[in-house]
Amino acid sequence: MKTTFISSQAVSQALRYQMANMQQQLSEAQTEMVTGKVADTGLALGAQAGQAVSLSRDMDRLNGLVSSNALVGTRLTTTQSALGQFAGVAQSFMSTLVTDGTGSISDSVVQSAAQMALSSATSALNTNVDGEYIFSGINTDAQPINDFSPGSLQASFQSYFGFSINDPQAASLTGDQMNQFMDNLQTSEFQGTGWTTDWSKASDQPITNRISLNETAQTSLSANNEGVQNFMMAAAMITDLTGGNLSGAAKAAMVSKAISLVGNTQGTLTDQQSQIGLVQNRVSNANNRMNSQVNLFNTQLVGLEGVDQNEAATKISTLLNQIETSYTLTARLQKLSLVNYL
Repeated sequence: MKTTFISSQAVSQALRYQMANMQQQLSEAQTEMVTGKVADTGLALGAQAGQAVSLSRDMDRLNGLVSSNALVGTRLTTTQSALGQFAGVAQSFMSTLVTDGTGSISDSVVQSAAQMALSSATSALNTNVDGEYIFSGINTDAQPINDFSPGSLQASFQSYFGFSINDPQAASLTGDQMNQFMDNLQTSEFQGTGWTTDWSKASDQPITNRISLNETAQTSLSANNEGVQNFMMAAAMITDLTGGNLSGAAKAAMVSKAISLVGNTQGTLTDQQSQIGLVQNRVSNANNRMNSQVNLFNTQLVGLEGVDQNEAATKISTLLNQIETSYTLTARLQKLSLVNYL
């Protein structure tokens, strides 16, 4: 007959090892129940772990673009709103100019309408989103349009003709002379360096954003365009040069020029609204495509990493019971003593 000795210490250590193992399994099961994914991707997937990492990376990249597009969408929506405001100002000013052309309203009314149009257009063009000006091109920290300095065009008039609009000689100006002055004014002060020196701090270069993995779009406008320049000239001329001793022919030429300039602005604004609308549509379509890709990748990732959360909960319950039993057995073993049997 052979006698086998059983050490209570060995049994206790085995139980402690088993308990540590069960606690690790419990931690993993709790993680799986909360996340719905395997606790250790590399251990669970083996050679397929790289595929899971690749899918996660692609999803993060696509979700990042969708988030970026949300900011782009806000800028485009605000731009569309500002263009609509500007178009309303242009339409109202055009109505006043046409009425003025018939001679049925006073100079002071026309001048007041021009001042209001100039102020409202400047406000619309200086719209910003979270501190970034939407009509500044890439110079988003610079307010694009400077406030008009009253009297500046009167100074240009006097420099060109040699007398002020209040001088009696102004009453002898012909329409052709006034047109020549306005052509010179447009070239020198509302185009090129004259425009960027006195009127605008905007960049000619618009903002370009990546809206999908393989697609970019221009997502802003610049105030440095013909439509804005023409409107500012029309409103500034009527504000600064109406009244005085201008001849009827000179005033008629100025109003006619202003109507032509504002008409050009209205056409430009329509084109810009269409342009922004097309970009909004492209961003929306890009988001739809990327969201579809994210959903597809997520389905594939769940197929690789996903776990049954109900099964994980059952496993947690079983492990908790086993750990509790193990604690009970360990406590009993610790109470065993040879003294009790002597």
